[in-house]
Amino acid sequence: MTHASSSDSETTSGSSPRSGARVLVDALNAEGVEVIFGYPGGAIMPVYDQLRDAEAKHILCRHEQAAAIAANAYGRVTRKAGVCMATSGPGATNLITGIADAFLDSAPMVAITGQVATSAMGTDAFQEVDIFGITLPIVKHSFLLRESGEIESTVFEAFEIAETGRPGPVLIDLPKDVTLESVTSATPRPPRPPRTPADDTQLARAEWLMNAAERPLIYAGAGIAMADAVEEFRGLVERSRIPVVETLKALGSVHCDHPDFVGMLGMHGNAAANMAVQECDLLIVIGARFDDRATGRLDSFAPNAKVIHFDADPAEISKLRPADVGLNGDLKENLRRLCDGPIGTQAWRDICQTRRKAHAPRYDAPGDFIYAPALLRDLSIAAGENHIVTCDVGQHQMWVAQHWQIAHPRAHLTSGGLGTMGFGIPAAIGAKYARPDATVICVTGDGSIMMNIQELATLKRYDIDVKIVLLDNQALGMVRQWQELFFDENYSEVDLSDNPDFAEVARAFGVEAFTLQDREDVADGIERLLATEGPCLMHVPIDKQANVWPLVPPGKSNAEMMMESEQ
Repeated sequence: MTHASSSDSETTSGSSPRSGARVLVDALNAEGVEVIFGYPGGAIMPVYDQLRDAEAKHILCRHEQAAAIAANAYGRVTRKAGVCMATSGPGATNLITGIADAFLDSAPMVAITGQVATSAMGTDAFQEVDIFGITLPIVKHSFLLRESGEIESTVFEAFEIAETGRPGPVLIDLPKDVTLESVTSATPRPPRPPRTPADDTQLARAEWLMNAAERPLIYAGAGIAMADAVEEFRGLVERSRIPVVETLKALGSVHCDHPDFVGMLGMHGNAAANMAVQECDLLIVIGARFDDRATGRLDSFAPNAKVIHFDADPAEISKLRPADVGLNGDLKENLRRLCDGPIGTQAWRDICQTRRKAHAPRYDAPGDFIYAPALLRDLSIAAGENHIVTCDVGQHQMWVAQHWQIAHPRAHLTSGGLGTMGFGIPAAIGAKYARPDATVICVTGDGSIMMNIQELATLKRYDIDVKIVLLDNQALGMVRQWQELFFDENYSEVDLSDNPDFAEVARAFGVEAFTLQDREDVADGIERLLATEGPCLMHVPIDKQANVWPLVPPGKSNAEMMMESEQ
């Protein structure tokens, strides 16, 4: 998606009278919006009346939550704000989960909601909800428009806010009468502000700490991909030879086979990665925010390390862990200028790599069930380099993180901060529109898929080529695992043994589907899934008792991992 220039804005807008709805569509055209995910209704109907002339393709999702998640994913892949649209009342409130997900995972998004007429606001009118107030804690910024003359400049400002600095969702709430009023003026699209320059003094301090370190470690977060700084980050790793651990959303910042990659850290991280954090003497935090799922007990996280913290959001620096050096500003430039040679000792690198090999996963699990980690690893390899994987939330999400061969952080879309079940299929829809050339695979579970299963109809309607892998253990697997380990095996409300035949359900929606039962058929199943034209679902029953390992118990240090071999 490319943005139009300010002069383009004037030529597309003109000066003849236009309705507020027409102005909105013209502004979206000027922003270069290519796709809108939405669902119409009464208050937003004037806008839908004008969408016939929009340059963007509108995708009718079957639930507003799915529209918000699809826009969220589109924004993550393209780094341009995804757009979702809904009417007032339940339409707006149904967007909330997708907006909150974008907020916690810093995805650029513009959500446009219809609202009752300004004269009816505050009267408990039909489908009146204060969506502006409801979403205040989960948006980067929000607008409630009172005049149609504000629409054009507001749209331009909303996209700028959503896409610059630390990305995030922006809400525009449009009363129905505002979309019907006439506008005669046009607002040029203003230029975007320049990037914040690098801080030479802080860079010099960071260099000094790095050169003094014997056991430095890079803690890489999702901010690297958000800043479009993956190549600069990889260059830093090549120059410095510093071992790297990554968060869930940073996976792929360096290739999983890179000699200096130690693994994912955190609750379900690699044991070698968590050990490296505990023993390092310098922690170089790049685009990460010391999330509790990554750090475990914060007061025991990297206890002997000084901290260098790079982040686009100055509020994150020293928020949870005091930084010895904090660097805000242009991450691409900061990483490009940082370090010109190896840092730390070869002995430290050898320790990290020896542990990584010692704790490498095995794929020869006993039993008759299909072993999910092996299937996911094999599927990721078969899909090739040009693919995107989207995940729902649960055990399968962690298995993807641990075993999928992730080539780039924007090729792995997962709900990190909010943990949104039902994320997978709508995110795959958004990803496919963001990258039509990519193979898009959704990995979901029998609990998660039921949260937004209606989007199979969206896949069928638009023939969206998404491949779905449904791992079915007839349980809410992650909750069941926690109840087994921490609640004396009191399995409360996790049984899903009355699941439908998911392959039959998919076929009822018009989506090709099949069930994979036996280990010896896995390779053929993967080939069939990837070779099928159009959307396809592969239903895979797995062992109900299978757990995700390692696991850091709640409230414990990352050094206190529970391992499968110990159970």
